[in-house]
Amino acid sequence: MEGEPVNVNEFQELARLALPKMYYDYYDGGAEDQYTLKENVESFRKIALRPRILVDVSRIDLSTIILGHRISAPIMIAPTAFHKLAHPQGEVATARAAAASNTIMVLSYMSTCTVEEVASSCNAVRFFQLYVYKRRDISAQLVHRAERNGYKAIVLTVDAPRLGRREADIKNKMIAPQLNNFEGLISTKVDHDEGSNLEAFAKGTFDASFCWRDLGWLRAITNLPILIKGVLTREDAIKAMEVGVDGIIVSNHGARQLDYTPATICVLEEVVHAVGGKVPVLFDGGVRRGTDVFKALALGAQAVLVGRPVVYGLAAKGEYGVKRVIEMLKDELELTMTLSGCPGVKDISRSHIKTEQERLHSML
Repeated sequence: MEGEPVNVNEFQELARLALPKMYYDYYDGGAEDQYTLKENVESFRKIALRPRILVDVSRIDLSTIILGHRISAPIMIAPTAFHKLAHPQGEVATARAAAASNTIMVLSYMSTCTVEEVASSCNAVRFFQLYVYKRRDISAQLVHRAERNGYKAIVLTVDAPRLGRREADIKNKMIAPQLNNFEGLISTKVDHDEGSNLEAFAKGTFDASFCWRDLGWLRAITNLPILIKGVLTREDAIKAMEVGVDGIIVSNHGARQLDYTPATICVLEEVVHAVGGKVPVLFDGGVRRGTDVFKALALGAQAVLVGRPVVYGLAAKGEYGVKRVIEMLKDELELTMTLSGCPGVKDISRSHIKTEQERLHSML
């Protein structure tokens, strides 16, 4: 590839060239047949835009507010693990890029930089992702450290009682790096000769018994807002409202957990309708273009989270690469809004898109 990337997708090839195969496959891969992995991206292409003309778009405002925090655009950084496998500065570089872009980074529970290192690296709004371990005291300690260090919300990932079957990691015998957040608490080293050591580590530590009633435990140990990440159905959205979460993230874990679940863009509207505006609904999965961001907003998301492209940018060009990924998506979103007749994020409506099902129905 010659010259600078001109879109987010081109960072993926740069990352492939920069990374050892084991690490690239870890970031790139999905569960089993990777059907949902492909659908997360492809399903956006089945949604058509319906632009409005003769609207004053001389000034475009991309900014939005998430849980009281104003950000420059409805594009956040999703929690992704092990950033030091992509770049020596790891999550610190990603956090600095997020701060420079005036957006929110969700720090992964499986970060290779500590909660404190990321917090002290720059001044920005950050959320903290949480997995619940069998040893609840370890998870509680991480929540308390995040709260002490100025993180503004807890993002509870709820779709991983175990890790999905990621066959590339099994073939490569993927090894989990030591995580400094857990130093003195738990080791990521696993005596496991076959398959993915990461999968074996997760199986031994993740609390598969964690369920709806246990949200009370989390509420009792923190004053921070709690968002749950991994909702794909109306039923679970309603249940989340009943237990009093502060936000929902529609996500299938980047298609890394259960294959043959729907693409997240296909279930977003179902969840939005169930929530009825009571709490913010955020979205991740397959965002590669500014038009994708626009489509998710039209279907009711307040913001999108971006995962793999951020890691690809980090692997290719460090902090600068992450900034460029965010900038590219913002620039494309601004152009899409301009050409669609939407001066502000609040002007993007359901009438600005038409799904494939709607187009087919209109032909009947």
